Formats: sequence, structure tokens, C-alpha cells
Amino acid sequence: VKNFYSYANEPAVVQNLKKGLASLFQIQMNSGVVSEMDISGRCNVTYQARQNQITKIKALNTCKLEQTGFSSHSQIFNISKKSTSAAIYVLEDTFLKIVRAEENHVLRTSVRQQTGAKVVSKQKLELKTTEAGPRMMAGKQVTSIIKALDSNYVAISLVAEPLISECKNCPSLSQHWSTIRKKLEPENLSEAHAVRSFLSFVQNLRKATKEEILQILRTESNAEILPQMVDAAVSARTSASLEAMLEYLDFKNNTSSLLLERFLYACGVAPHPDELLLKSLINIYRSPIGKNEIRETNIIIIGAVIRKLCERGSCKLPVVVEAKKLILGGLSRAEKAVDVKTYLLALKNAVLPEAIPVLLKYAESGEGPVSHVAASALQRYDPAFITSEVRKILNRIYHQNRKVYEKSIRTTVAAIIFSSNPSYIEVKNLLLSIGDLPLEMNKYMLSLIQDILRSKMPASKMIRRALKDMLTHNYDRFSKMGSSSAFSGYLIRGADVTFSYSFDILYSGSGFMRKSNTNIYLLNEYAQLLAIQVMAEAQGMESVIAATPDEGEEDLETFCGLSAILFDVQTRPVTLFHGYGDLMSKMFSVSADSMKVLKALILLMDYSQTIQLQSGLTCSTEFQGGVSIDISSAVEFSLWYRESKTSVRTRGSFVVVGNVVVDSSFVKAGMETSFEIEAAMDIITTVKFTQNPFIVCIEVDRTGAPFREYITKYERLPSGKSYTSRKGKARLLEGSQHPLNQENTNACREVFTDKSDSSESWF
Repeated sequence: VKNFYSYANEPAVVQNLKKGLASLFQIQMNSGVVSEMDISGRCNVTYQARQNQITKIKALNTCKLEQTGFSSHSQIFNISKKSTSAAIYVLEDTFLKIVRAEENHVLRTSVRQQTGAKVVSKQKLELKTTEAGPRMMAGKQVTSIIKALDSNYVAISLVAEPLISECKNCPSLSQHWSTIRKKLEPENLSEAHAVRSFLSFVQNLRKATKEEILQILRTESNAEILPQMVDAAVSARTSASLEAMLEYLDFKNNTSSLLLERFLYACGVAPHPDELLLKSLINIYRSPIGKNEIRETNIIIIGAVIRKLCERGSCKLPVVVEAKKLILGGLSRAEKAVDVKTYLLALKNAVLPEAIPVLLKYAESGEGPVSHVAASALQRYDPAFITSEVRKILNRIYHQNRKVYEKSIRTTVAAIIFSSNPSYIEVKNLLLSIGDLPLEMNKYMLSLIQDILRSKMPASKMIRRALKDMLTHNYDRFSKMGSSSAFSGYLIRGADVTFSYSFDILYSGSGFMRKSNTNIYLLNEYAQLLAIQVMAEAQGMESVIAATPDEGEEDLETFCGLSAILFDVQTRPVTLFHGYGDLMSKMFSVSADSMKVLKALILLMDYSQTIQLQSGLTCSTEFQGGVSIDISSAVEFSLWYRESKTSVRTRGSFVVVGNVVVDSSFVKAGMETSFEIEAAMDIITTVKFTQNPFIVCIEVDRTGAPFREYITKYERLPSGKSYTSRKGKARLLEGSQHPLNQENTNACREVFTDKSDSSESWF
């Protein structure tokens, strides 16, 4: 089909149906591969001719058709799509007797393959009768003959016209907000209906104007709901929503920072940020900011946005280059340690290959806290970037060839070396160091090696080879005592996605916790995502009990802080106390009441594509996945029982909703598929001060999680008739208590034994 003629003002729906029919008549009589233009765009088509039958197979993945839409770049929260198209032509005396065409589009969520949709489009033409048609018309050009038939005919491309669907009887943005705002109150955030309301509101925000969004922000009376509104507005990813947020938020304000931080973190975890968002963050950084904490958060989040843009191949865009220079230039000019750490955290989020030499410089020559941040930033890189030259410097740090380092830095670089294809000599030297290290570091390294061997990580083969040497593998080296440990395991092992965790804790020689690190990962056969990391670091605690500090830690101030990573985005660290006086003040004012740590709604999966069917109809497909997080903590401290208990409760829900709709002027049919899960996990740490070193018991409990899935199918005709079918299933995923290691089990047994004894004794 070389040309297609129709009326210029004909409705796009009708015109596309005609184009679909015309495309069906496009056929080649000989076998081979050709490039053809039809309603699907320009596609590669394979023809197979046999006697009176021709098979036409269209490679839909090669079709060049301008489409609007987007998809997530995460291989864990993405949608896989497979499309096929085939037509069979039966000929009879050079006439088309029968034409059967069928195309299939299968969509599945990576996070759960059972959740998805299949779109099947079939066409059938059959020759019933033949009769004489109009006489042939003579003419020099086809155009003149067409004009003679009807002067209103114009030549139109055979490619489908895009359709603009309008939502009829849909609620306005303010009406929608009034119906869901109660579900988004802080106490309801961990429930699935809060995430469903969030996802539906994001869809509505994408159609809203800047003025409509500002009206809700300015008229909302409940300040506790506004952060959820900020989450949704940033997730909408439209210029109108971004402009509304920038106009509403006051970064010059030096009092309230909750909404400002929520806005910045929402920008960091957005599934597909664009150039406009990064440019806006740069403009915020260069404008007056009331609180220094907001300025630090802003530059850290700029690093996260850089990484996401680079992952989709946009690393050379002018705005990305400008943002890189902003971070690297700021780091080179920074004089205060707190500023240096902020820029290093931005590089930790950005994960730029060109930043590795800079991070190595600060890891090797920086002061304690700065060196540790630089080393933890190197931990984020793929092992392919940790070359032998990089490992050479990391080995210098671990073995303290040039200066003395803190234990937390040395254990971090040891973990990097083990995870980046170390050589036999490197592994052997790490093993030989055990026995000459500080007491608790000896135990930590042994526990780390045992965990690598038990989990069969890539370095386990080289470790087993090195352990064949009796110089490295002997009782003296592997019998070191201590409380420090490293352990990893599985929370849930699924067919599509696996949840794993790792927990490591390093103590000082005096029995105080030096560093603890809790990680929860999501992984499938293609990728791994660090969903949550909570790292606590304490130093200088020896002054509390007049103990002797370990080597390299003699001059450290009393300090304790928390650092978190949320869905691969590093957040701004928080200081719990700084200095001995601040420690005593916090200790005597501590309350057993639960304290809110983090509440957020995050859009993780965001997919929207239009499928142009061979028939001329269009099918819109949308999949969204969101998660709610509610983290709270409580601390109990008893001088009488010489015991402290810290509990961290993480609750949340994960919801995925998929919609597939075929909508035209005469019929609307669609399907909605969804699933949801509500989960909770408690981490309880009990510390007994009755002896030195202290007894530490860590419990990890996962409660039962309700899982529900739904499928709704519907059809609606202009006559008013409609059909709806809804099905659902629910089940409870059993909870469990996750063991760490044998040392922790022994400590817990001792703690609980002491409790039972004390409850039965006289006072």
C-alpha cells in the first residue's frame, strides 16, 4: 500500500480502523524479509510463500512508531513485554479467499510474574461473493483520479493517528483529594488502602494544572497530611506539579524543615527524574536556604538524581555535567569536615566512575569520619570498577601501611576487597592479619569470612584455596573470642524476587558498640536493590566507664549517629548525641514512648505505554507500584536492672495496580489486576551492663503478612449496557523469627535466663 486517502476532518478512531483494514491488504507474493510501512509504523516483515498460502510475520519490536509513555529503569520494578504478530493469507486464483491475523501482547511485572495482562487482537476477512465493480478510470496520475472521485480526499500517512482520550464524569482534583485525605493520615500509612489512594491521586495529579495543585496545598488544614501530598506531587512528574511545589515551599524559612526534606527525598527516590527536576535542585542550591540541614540534603539528593539520569544514558546532558561540576568543585573547595562529608555523600549517591580516585584520596588520607564516608561510598560501586589498582590502595588502608586507621574504616575496606574478585595473595594477607588485630576486629573478620563461606559468595572459592595453607588455617587464628559478628540470610525466597538481609556489628575492646549495619536487599536474576540500610555508629564511649580506647581511637569525641539508605538513595545522617554532656542529657531524658523515625509514600513502579493494534484500535497499558513505610523506635533504659532495650518497628505495605483499557467512541473494555501485601518487622536489641564486655542480644521478628490479589474485567457500550466481573484471593504469609549467628543465640539465652532468674528471686 503506497498511499492512503481519506477525509482530513474524519474522526481519528474511524480513520485508524480504515488504516487497519488497508494494512491488512498489504502483502508480498514472494518469500523474504522486507521493510514495510503500515498502521504500526515502519516494521521488518517476513513473508513465507507456499502454493496458495502466504504467511506474514511482523517483528513488532522493530516498528518505528512515535509513542508517548514511560517506564521504570529499575530491572526489579519494571514491566516486561513480549509482542507477536502473524497473518495467514489463503489465495484462490490470485484472489484473497481468507485472511486471518492475530497479534498478542503479554505484559508481566518483574516483581511478580503472575501479575500482568495479555492483549489479543484478531482480524478475519473471508471472501463471500464476487460482483462487478465500477469501471476503470483513465488518468496520468493517481492523485487526479482520486480528486475526481471526491475533491475532499487527501493523502494521509498509513501510520495510526494518536488518540486523545477524555475522562467523562471523573471527579475534580479537589473532589478526589477530599475522598482520600483521611486514608493518608499518618496513623493509616502502613495500610494498603493508603498506597492505593496515593497511586490513584498521582494519576489525577498528572492531569491537573498548577493552580489546582496549589489550591489544595494552601487550603489543607491538617499539617500532618501535607507531607503525603508532597510525596504524590513529586511522583506525578509533571511540570505543573513541580512548579506548584517550588512556589509553595519556602526554602528561605529557617524554622520548619519537614516538608522541605520530604520534597527533596521524594525527588531522590522518583523512578524516572528528568532534566527539569535536576535543574530545579541546582537552582535551589544556588538560592538562599534558611537551614544548613536542607542545603546538605539538597546536594546529597542531587547526587541521587545524577545517578538515575546516567543509568538511562543521559550522563552527557549539559545539566548533568553542570551538576557533576557542582559536587566535585564543592568538594575541592570545602574546608570544614562536615562540608567534606556532605559532598562525599553526594558522590556516594551519584556512583560516578570518575569519582573513584577522589574517593580513594579521602579514604586514605582523610580524618576518621571523612575517611569512613569515602570508604562507604566505594562500597556502592560494581565490583568491575574496583580494579587491582583500586584494591592496592584499599589494602594499604586495611594493613595500615602509611597511617593508623579506625576499626570501622578497616572493616569497610576489607568487605570491599572480598566483594571485588580479590587475588590469592590479597585474601591470604587478610587471613594472616587475623590474630594481630584488635580483639573485637579479630572476631569481626572471622565472622565475615565464615559468612562468605556459608553464603557461597564469589570470594569463597579464593578463601577456601587460601585456607589450605596451615599458616593461615589453624586453631590459634580461628579461635579468637569476642562479640562482634557479620551474618546474612534470607527473609523471603520467591520465584521472582528474593528478600535477603545482612547484619553486622563491630564492638570496641571495652564492650561498647562501634558500628552496626543492617541491610535489606531485593534481588532477582537481573539486578539487586538495596531497599533499606540503617547504620549506627558510636565512638568515644570509653570515657563513660573510664576504659582504654583501641588503637587509633584515643582522641575521638563521644558521638553517636544514624545513617540510612532508602531504595538506593543515601539520606542525610542524623546525630543522636555529640559530647559527654549531651550523652548524659539524652540518657536521663529518654522515654519509653515510641518515636517516629520515618514515614513516606514512594512510587517504585511507573509504566505507561500505548499499544497500537493492527485492527486500528489502541490499547493503553498502565502499571504502578507504590510502597508505604512507617518506621518507629523506642528506647528503654534501666539503671536498676543495668539494662537497655532498643526496638525498631518497621511497618509498610506494597501495592501494584495494572490497568489495560481499549477505549473508542463506541466501546470501552478493560481489565484491572492488582496485588497488595502488608508487612511488619521488629528488631529488638537488649544490652546487659552486668559484666564487661556487655551482653548484647538481637532479635529479628517478622510478623505474618496478609497478601491479597484482585482481577476486575469490564465492558461498557454507548447504549448504557455494562458488564463487570471481579475476583479476589487472599492468604496469610507466615511470620518467623530470623536467627543471626550462634554467638547471638548464646547471648540471648543468657539474657532471657537472667530475666527469668531475677523474676523469681527476693529483692
